[in-house]
Amino acid sequence: MDESLEKALLDMEARAQALRLELIAASEPNENHHPRIDELNRANASRLRQIIAVFGWPGIALVGEQGARAAWRIALHSHGEPDFMRQCRDLIDRATQNGDAPRWQFAMIDDRVRVFEGKPQRYATQLRHGAGGIEPHPIENEARINSMRMQAGLPLLAQTLAQARAKPAPPAALLEARDAAELEFRKSAGWISS
Repeated sequence: MDESLEKALLDMEARAQALRLELIAASEPNENHHPRIDELNRANASRLRQIIAVFGWPGIALVGEQGARAAWRIALHSHGEPDFMRQCRDLIDRATQNGDAPRWQFAMIDDRVRVFEGKPQRYATQLRHGAGGIEPHPIENEARINSMRMQAGLPLLAQTLAQARAKPAPPAALLEARDAAELEFRKSAGWISS
């Protein structure tokens, strides 16, 4: 295991998490796409891209479970770079097939990419606030969703929804602002056309 590489990944992820928490505490309407977090996400993606070029996907064998999870989180937040995020999804898919990453990591990044692209998700990991409260973004095959989730090591959808619904909902105005910012971000980043 490469401990210095593991530490570098953990440090990058920790800085990003600390900034997200700072923006949430400051009641930023869309902390996920704030200019400061976008800048940090791009810097982290650039460093992860360099790591991948030298070592391939930094999976469990190379950087341990914590380092591999940090790499996944960095990839998951590289949404300002659609092609790179898609590349990471494909690398994580291969890593899960080789036992070098848990399958739920692929499920979550695959769903996020698909939602950003305006496509139905496969594992129902991406939730949103709808008219009836928390709900998943559209699902590709609702009849098989719990089977897909179980194969990926995820809990049943009902359990995930119950946990998410137990948290208080943000004010409606904040949700509307987040939705508008998310749509604008998806267009400007090139996930969807205008």
